[in-house]
Amino acid sequence: MSSEKASNLITSGPQASVPKDPQPSVDRIEELAVRILKGDILLPKFQRDFVWEKKKIIDLLDSVSRGYPIGSVLLWQSRQELRSENRIADLEIDLPKPDYPVNYLLDGQQRLSTICGALFWQGNDPKSKWNIAYDLRLRKFVHLDTLDDPPQHQVRVNKLADGAEYYKQISTLHTLTAKDVQQLKDHADDLFNRFKNYKIASVTLGDMSIDDVAPIFERINSTGTPLTIVDLMRAATWSPDFDLIDSIDSVLSSVADKDFDAIDRKVVLRSLSAAVGGGFSAEKIDDLRHKDVPSLKSAIASVRESYKRTVDFLSTEIGVSSSGVLPYLNQMAVLGEIFRRVPVPNANQHRAIVDWFWATSLSGYFGGWNTGMMAADLEAIIQFSTGKADTIAGPALIKSTDIWMRSSFRANTAYSKLLAIVLAHHSPQDLLSGQKIDIATALAWNNTKEFHHFFPQQYLKSRNVSASKINALANIVMLTSASNKTISKKPPSEYLKAVSDAAGNNLKQWLASNLISEAAYSAACEDRFDDFLVERSKSINEAVTKLISREKASVV
Repeated sequence: MSSEKASNLITSGPQASVPKDPQPSVDRIEELAVRILKGDILLPKFQRDFVWEKKKIIDLLDSVSRGYPIGSVLLWQSRQELRSENRIADLEIDLPKPDYPVNYLLDGQQRLSTICGALFWQGNDPKSKWNIAYDLRLRKFVHLDTLDDPPQHQVRVNKLADGAEYYKQISTLHTLTAKDVQQLKDHADDLFNRFKNYKIASVTLGDMSIDDVAPIFERINSTGTPLTIVDLMRAATWSPDFDLIDSIDSVLSSVADKDFDAIDRKVVLRSLSAAVGGGFSAEKIDDLRHKDVPSLKSAIASVRESYKRTVDFLSTEIGVSSSGVLPYLNQMAVLGEIFRRVPVPNANQHRAIVDWFWATSLSGYFGGWNTGMMAADLEAIIQFSTGKADTIAGPALIKSTDIWMRSSFRANTAYSKLLAIVLAHHSPQDLLSGQKIDIATALAWNNTKEFHHFFPQQYLKSRNVSASKINALANIVMLTSASNKTISKKPPSEYLKAVSDAAGNNLKQWLASNLISEAAYSAACEDRFDDFLVERSKSINEAVTKLISREKASVV
């Protein structure tokens, strides 16, 4: 989505409403918290989770107690119905009155919900985020783990909202050692006054449309995390019967058993847009706002089923064991639409889909997937699914072998993932022992301990080889940690003698399983690193292109 900004979703034209001038004010933070409690300020659900973890809660309260600035807030006064929260963790808040203009809190949810929760919590869960006290001796906030009264020098934060209750507890301080009573009382007065008088700037937007509000939010959101395309479309499509994010998450949950639930929600949104008759681009996604709930629900159901079929294909046919190993996440969007339109492909169609996956992975096609390419891909899918084309059209799939020398091995890069998948297809054997590498562990992709350098790092560093060259994909093999420790910093000419002795007549097979040709092996035996990289790059590229029909790719 790097070439498409979420703001492009907001269209303007002759019918667009004219935004009213924003109304700035300076308000006591406690008064704003009361308005949340009473349902005058609502927390719209099109934003991210808004309850912070305990450390951030403490940090915010500490900033208020010290008089540090915590930023402004943005409100949107409107009669439009958006889904909103009626709880802040375990603090229940009031719902608005029917047909009554409310103020949606667009920017500042975490901050104001934290203040509201801390000041007004009256729950019975000792583990609550809001079970907080202020230690008058240490002058710091602490989370409690009991509902019992804390020591006298600690005062619960929820007593700050009621001056009488607060000072009733402070009055018990006289029973402590006389020398520090006055100091503790001074600290208590200071804390109370800081919270009662702490003010922040707030800006209230008039009753304008979502189209007008969204770009304003994106530009001035003080958190540095502007609304995403998913957040915007959640607000635009929400109804009491349909929640976009819940629907997307239901799709992801359906493929969780095969480790594909970490797919970005934006990818599923592209699939939903295509399924409802639109396309993959932001412009087409924006049309979702005009679809009725039955259409959206039907499309989500079809995407859910197509994603199950897609994941079965990726895991069984391609060997992609989780979404983390998928070279490009947007491949999922296209595959999902293919399997939505072609639920049960025939043999020729299946072969074409396989070709498409390997070809787009090798070519780096999705590295620059733009609006024009998205439209072309959707048209190609339509032609393919209706039998008007035998293949799924794509770019000129020509890739030189030096990509394996120019690209470094990093867990988050497409070519690193492609190398791992291709190696897995060849059932790699450990070079020192011949034992089969645990592919499931290697492709779990939460760590890369099974991937090591054929020419050891320390050896190459001693020869002043650059880091980028040392970490080239062509220098990476699957190797057990034990064997890697045995090799240590030995040059290949030394440790490959042990490999040859251990393998015996199986040497060629062990090497081939790691995509190491005889020419690459010969170069390594003479410690010719540059020649090794060239020869192994050829082997890797040949292994990928063998997975693609001959007419689909060529190597230069």
